Amino acid sequence: MKTIAIIGAGLGGLSASIKLASNGYNVHVFEKNSHTGGKMMPVNIGSYHFDFGPNTMTMPEVFDGVFEEAGLNPRDFFEWTRIDHHTRNIDYNGESFMMSTNQEDMMNELKKLDPFAADHYPAYLREIERLYLLSKNSFFPRMFTSIGDYLSPGLFNAVLRVRPLEKMNHFHERFFKHPLLLKAFNRYSTYIGSSPYLSSATFAMIGYLEMVQGVYYVKGGNTRLAEGMELAAKQLGVHFHLNTQVKQVHIDEKRAKKVETVDGFGLPVDNVVINGDLLDAYPALVEEKHRPSMRNKKIEASSPSISAFVIMAGLSTRLKELCHHQVYFSKDYTKEFETLFEGQWALDPTIYISNSSYTDPSVSPDGDNLFILVNAPPISAENSISEDEYKTIIYNKLEAHGLPIREYLVEEKVIGPNEIKQRFHAFRGALYGISSNSLKNSFLRPSNQSKDIANLYFAGGSTHPGGGSPMVVISGKNVAEKIIERDA
Repeated sequence: MKTIAIIGAGLGGLSASIKLASNGYNVHVFEKNSHTGGKMMPVNIGSYHFDFGPNTMTMPEVFDGVFEEAGLNPRDFFEWTRIDHHTRNIDYNGESFMMSTNQEDMMNELKKLDPFAADHYPAYLREIERLYLLSKNSFFPRMFTSIGDYLSPGLFNAVLRVRPLEKMNHFHERFFKHPLLLKAFNRYSTYIGSSPYLSSATFAMIGYLEMVQGVYYVKGGNTRLAEGMELAAKQLGVHFHLNTQVKQVHIDEKRAKKVETVDGFGLPVDNVVINGDLLDAYPALVEEKHRPSMRNKKIEASSPSISAFVIMAGLSTRLKELCHHQVYFSKDYTKEFETLFEGQWALDPTIYISNSSYTDPSVSPDGDNLFILVNAPPISAENSISEDEYKTIIYNKLEAHGLPIREYLVEEKVIGPNEIKQRFHAFRGALYGISSNSLKNSFLRPSNQSKDIANLYFAGGSTHPGGGSPMVVISGKNVAEKIIERDA
């Protein structure tokens, strides 16, 4: 029986562990934190439960497939709730509209704001479905190691057909004219940590997931999904080493031979999967001499994605203005992204709020559990801002929109870029590794397999196929399938 070490118990690591264990491998998962799921981290303060992330779930079939392919019933581990009217979008001037998978309701919402958008919405849905199906069939299931992998006739044709050279904002201007609608649909770029004015129109396919397939929530909190994956992995024989940090992956003759933890435990291995931010984990775990294709200078020159400033606020009441998901936009969205990617904090930030107790009061029986997220720049020496100062900016803006958070505040916890960097080993606190603001970083993200070490693999949002929980799960599955294929 071959031994696999998976470093990091995020969704990619969990996905890989289930696939590998169900195919007869001896799998050991090492995780520095006390929980599995990575950024899908539970935070419990008093009677309030928060999902640190992600809060918006799509592509349930990807998660269910992990269990089903292992011969397990996902409903034995967690339960989905579909949210049809899922996101209320509010502009700086109070204009708002609700996103919904109900097409009749969406058309009515669009007609109020933008007759042009109402006329063109059916064409928009057809185009994002086309983008999604091309990506799903051509890119998601594959592992790419070089530009040459894209040059086969069929795949190269697929690349050309997903609008790689068009920017997301330009694409959306084909279908929407009202400023609020453009902001709402352009926000999909933040799901991959990028700017809608720089990232490829390809990622507009995210709209298909939310506006057609639907937005989901896991009953009891989205973190139940990670808990279910951990339980399934244990049932299949996976060994978990929580609160255990790996110190080094030992390399000999261009192969990983052993994983060593900080407390001196050593595990001889046949393959290693690093499930974490590649830009941080790879240089931390593998000596530079063994990775000539990914030297420290190259890593340090990388352009990281955005980070986040998060407030988890437990209230003594339920605010009637709130639903499950809502976004309060800045006045100048273009300037906000320019500011962020210049490395500075936005002083008029767009604010996302998840209030999962709206759908599931059991997770917060005494009042709203508000997960308040603002995009933040990656960490640099020039962009520090005090936690209290930025929290005040956010609360003041929400109060101007009729949300008196401080008046009803019972519990509060703040997590910013520095804690994200420390807790999740995230390069400069970035949520998604390298940004997708360039064509190269959109379509040639770091490979899932080391170019220098034959049996070392990578899973997670910083590698192919990219950020977002479903993509991370797919990356873990792709890596596991590659290992199984090579051993066949």
